[in-house]
Amino acid sequence: MDQGIFVPLVLGILEGLTEFLPVSSTGHLLLAGYYFDMKQPATFIVLIQLGAILAIVTIYFSKLLSLLMAALRGEKGAWLFALNVFLASIPAAMVGVLAYDFIQGVLYESVFTISIMLIVGGVILIVVDRLPLKPKYNDIYTYPWHLCLIIGIFQMLALVPGVSRSGATIVGALLFGTDKRSAAEFTFFIALPIMTGAFVFDFYKNKDLIINGGLGVDIAIGFAAAFIVGALVVRYLLDFVSKHGFSFFGWWRIAVGSASLLALWYF
Repeated sequence: MDQGIFVPLVLGILEGLTEFLPVSSTGHLLLAGYYFDMKQPATFIVLIQLGAILAIVTIYFSKLLSLLMAALRGEKGAWLFALNVFLASIPAAMVGVLAYDFIQGVLYESVFTISIMLIVGGVILIVVDRLPLKPKYNDIYTYPWHLCLIIGIFQMLALVPGVSRSGATIVGALLFGTDKRSAAEFTFFIALPIMTGAFVFDFYKNKDLIINGGLGVDIAIGFAAAFIVGALVVRYLLDFVSKHGFSFFGWWRIAVGSASLLALWYF
């Protein structure tokens, strides 16, 4: 049945809603495709993430502009922050390129793996959220370089669908000394290079499918929906986690992963 704009629209909304929450947007999109027949090529999932990225640019435009102007003036702090963001992006970028075919051809097809990762990640998120940790860093602009590299290594784990990029980086940041608000905020910034790079790489690999295979319109619809919903999430997420922490998202993950396993077993 031709589902028209319905499928890319719903998937775009789902992407925008979950991309910056520690619940795994990729895992949710793949499960929606499997259980509700909302199927799109794996490249669709990667490419609509740029809509969520532009949501960050919109919300943080003044900060990004200030950082750019400071860097152009040669201010050391701006260059160090940019270097830290770049450093945090290297591990996932390298592994993502080297293991591209395995990730999209094998891991993206394993509903069982996605479900287990959602549950395991949810348990870890709840446990870490409740640990009596004493933050040493509460300003992303003064994070030391080694902390950023550690967060980047955690981000690399999110190449497995169901792990969650933001969830992995938040857990890594909290365990190594950050407070909850800045941990969530830093995930926004390190999403910019890694997800933009993923967009460019995936577009290049699948340009014929996008241009000649009729996927362009679907991507545009999903992109727009992800942008609008993602902007709303980014605007309110930091205040939410400052007040309530991350346990809610851990229980969310456990519920979705458990429901998926039950459905997989039953059907």
